[in-house]
Amino acid sequence: MANSTAPAAVTADEMVDAAFYLEKVSIADDSEDGYQYEEVPADDDWSLTEGDDDWENTVKAISEQTDNTQAADQRAALAKQPVSHKPEAVDDFLRNFLIKMGMSKTLDCFQTEWYEMTYRGLLNAEQVGFVPDVYTQNQHLENEIKSLKKEQGTYKRAALKAGDVLVKLRKERDFHRMQHKRVVQEKNRLISDIKRLKKHYASYEPALRQLQDKYKTALKHKMLTSLERDRATGQITGLQAALRNIQPEQQMPPLSTAIQRPCREASGAQGGCRQKQESREKMLLTDLVAPYDPAKDPTKQTVNKYPDDSEFPLDTRVNPNLAQIKGQASHVTRSSGYRLTNTLKVHELAVSSLAAHPRKQIIVTTSDDCHWKMWSVPNGDIIMAGEGHSDWLSSCCFHPEGNKLATTSGDTTVKIWDFSKGECVLTFEGHTHAVWGCSWHSCGDFLASCSMDNTSKIWDLNSKRCRYTLRGHADSVNSVVFLPFSNTLLTSSADKTLSLWDARTGLCAQTFYGHLHSCNHATFNLTGDTVVSCDSYGVVKLWDVRKVAAMLTIDTGPHPSNCATFDLSGRLVAIASNDGAVKLLDLGSGQVSSLLGHEDAVQSVIYDCKGEFLLSGSSDGTVQIWS
Repeated sequence: MANSTAPAAVTADEMVDAAFYLEKVSIADDSEDGYQYEEVPADDDWSLTEGDDDWENTVKAISEQTDNTQAADQRAALAKQPVSHKPEAVDDFLRNFLIKMGMSKTLDCFQTEWYEMTYRGLLNAEQVGFVPDVYTQNQHLENEIKSLKKEQGTYKRAALKAGDVLVKLRKERDFHRMQHKRVVQEKNRLISDIKRLKKHYASYEPALRQLQDKYKTALKHKMLTSLERDRATGQITGLQAALRNIQPEQQMPPLSTAIQRPCREASGAQGGCRQKQESREKMLLTDLVAPYDPAKDPTKQTVNKYPDDSEFPLDTRVNPNLAQIKGQASHVTRSSGYRLTNTLKVHELAVSSLAAHPRKQIIVTTSDDCHWKMWSVPNGDIIMAGEGHSDWLSSCCFHPEGNKLATTSGDTTVKIWDFSKGECVLTFEGHTHAVWGCSWHSCGDFLASCSMDNTSKIWDLNSKRCRYTLRGHADSVNSVVFLPFSNTLLTSSADKTLSLWDARTGLCAQTFYGHLHSCNHATFNLTGDTVVSCDSYGVVKLWDVRKVAAMLTIDTGPHPSNCATFDLSGRLVAIASNDGAVKLLDLGSGQVSSLLGHEDAVQSVIYDCKGEFLLSGSSDGTVQIWS
């Protein structure tokens, strides 16, 4: 080597990491660093015997541990000493480069010329110098570039993942924003209704005061009349006692004879006494009996009926669908026999309700996107779609003949759609808040609807008017359903009760008490003797209609249950739960099983017309078919 500090040949990895070099170090023979050890004098009394082996082993272990500690301290002190960095010479850099590249011939030429110039004194060592630090810095920068590229790839993957999450969050934000707008609309409607009701109640105050004054006046007149009547009764009693004293042995004559006889005895020639007596009798009869008024006779009153009003059918008809109960196979009534057959993406927003055609394998779906769509089952081909409501749709129901459809919406209207015309043919307006549900009468001439305004209404399709408004619930009426081939109506309400109504009179016949939370849905079984209901805490109850009492209570919570329905046999109940599952209640065993597949809350469950398929609609915009 030309210099005393001659670098050795380095490999490619070492060139990348850092510049290494060799340094000449002289090591002295005596490495004790001039440390003076004290001499330990030998003690004659100290001696080891054969029985002291344990003591000797202990001393050796302590001495070895002390040596190890000292060695560790020395290594730590050497590691803390800074290492001086010395740049690499140019000639060594060139040699290492040629060795690295495998240019042996060039290396030989370089070595020959280098040493020849050095021997002749033509090479000035001061001009040669060292390799600039920029090369070393370049190597470090290359390493940093490689590590930064790896980090860039990691960050790029993280950015793509974050982009997907951002898109999902934006969709959720848009959904919640729409829900917020709905809530704001309902709040504004409630505020306007409250203001209107306050004004309406204020207008009644003068009339109430006037009625109170009239009531007080009538009460005073009644008291005076009763006093006069008591006075006349006392006079009649006194006259009858006087007549008994005059003729004790004879039978008491009539009042007219008893009054006329003293007049004839006193002055038979005077005819005015009899007239006075007749006028007095007429006055007494007038006070005791009110005069006849033909206008107030209930038998003579007539009601102005609408000529186009439909007549309610008799309740003596038999449900022809009862024969389907005997035809149900045993595997259809088992909850474990259901498997997912098909999944249909029917709407972009939540599916709010489902309705099955009464005779064909067809269903209709409604959604928060203000549309309803008709689909074939189970292949999922779309048949028809409708648009006309100005707000979200809440429910739908097929006409008993299957040629019409009724839909309800948050815009407070009920619309009737005719499939042959492909358009809306009738719109009922009368509810003051969102309409939650509807149900057709089996005759097809009447439609019942329920609303958030605490009422239900019965609409006549022939006269196109509301026949009755069912008032009695103290909170929103969430579902309404007709008992098939009957005039009986069942409603469920947020006031925790169910009610049975007579559609012919609009009167409440029975009320079921037992739920502790808002009732979301209720319906009959096919025979009509049992009712199933579900509430906002997942509690499902079965009621005996004849006894008006609960027969069974099952807790499927804590998530709300949105809908419940019987299968055709009446031995299985399907429940739409807010946890994304369809729960099946076997009434024979009382066991509850779950059908999992939806990614969001299940809003509605129905069976098709033949009972072969169970269909569930969810807030994820899909309908799943179970068979």
